[in-house]
Amino acid sequence: MRHFLEVEQFKPEEFIELAKRGIEIKNGASLNKNGLSIVNMFFESSTRTKMSFEVAEKQMDFHTYNFDVTTSAVNKGESLYDSILTMKALGMNIAVIRHQNNHYYKDLLDIGISIVNAGSGSGEHPSQCLLDMMTIIEEFGKIQGLKVAIVGDLKHSRVARSNAKILHELGATIYFCSPKEYYDKEFEKYGTYKKLDEVIFEVDVLMMLRIQFERHRNEARHIETEAAYLRDYGLNQRRYHQLKDHAIVMHPAPVNRDVEIASRLVESEKSRIVRQMENGVFARMAILEWVKGE
Repeated sequence: MRHFLEVEQFKPEEFIELAKRGIEIKNGASLNKNGLSIVNMFFESSTRTKMSFEVAEKQMDFHTYNFDVTTSAVNKGESLYDSILTMKALGMNIAVIRHQNNHYYKDLLDIGISIVNAGSGSGEHPSQCLLDMMTIIEEFGKIQGLKVAIVGDLKHSRVARSNAKILHELGATIYFCSPKEYYDKEFEKYGTYKKLDEVIFEVDVLMMLRIQFERHRNEARHIETEAAYLRDYGLNQRRYHQLKDHAIVMHPAPVNRDVEIASRLVESEKSRIVRQMENGVFARMAILEWVKGE
C-alpha cells in the first residue's frame, strides 16, 4: 500500500519522474482505468485542489465519494482516525485528505487505506509541488541552474515548504522575499533571504504566494494597507517589466488580486497561473496512478 504524503519520501529524481509522467498524461499517454473507490475528505476549504482531484478521479474511472465535514460525525467529536477507520470499513481504497494539522497523517498509515496528502496545515502540499515542477519543466526543460524567487507569506505557506525542499535538491538557486514578519529561519537551509527588488532582474521563476490571512491573528497581519503591500512586496507593473524576457510568474492561487499581484498581471504574458491550474489535473492523475502501484 502506497501513501503520497510529503516530498521527502521521494528521491529528487523520482519526484521529477512523477512530474514528467504528468506531462506524458497531459500529452495523451494511456492510463489503466480501474474500479477502486476513493473518498475526498477536505477539512479546509479548497477549489483547485479538490476539484482537480475530482476531475482526475472521474477520468480514471474511480468510484468517487465526497466526505462532507459539515454534516459528518466530526461535529459530534469523531476523531480523524475514526473517520478514516469508517471509510476503510465502507470499502474505500484511497482517502485524499486536506487537514489543518501539519502532521495529521502520522497516525493513519496502518489503517489499511492509502492516504494522499492534499495539504497539511502550514506543513506540506506535495501535489501542488508536483504540478509546479511540471509547469517549470514544461517551460524550461529542467530545474537545475534556474534562479527561483519564492515571494510572500513564507511562514504560513505549505507550498513554499514543499517547493523549497525539492527545488533545492534539484539544484535551483532559491531566493526568499517577504516582510520580515512573514519569514521563517527554517528556509535558510534552502536559499537566501533577499529583498524582491534585489533579485527581480535575475530570476527565471517568480513564485508568488497568497497572504494567508486566515492563519494570522488579527493583530499580526503586518499590512498597513493592501496597496502598500503591493507597492513594497508584491508584483506590480514596475517589477513585472524588470523581469527577464523569458521569466515566468507562478502562484498556487487563490490570488489576492492587487495585494500580492496586480490584478491585470494574473493573466499576463509571463503568467503561468492558469497553466498551473490546468496541470493540476494531470499531476493528480499521475499521483493516483502511482498510489495504485502501476
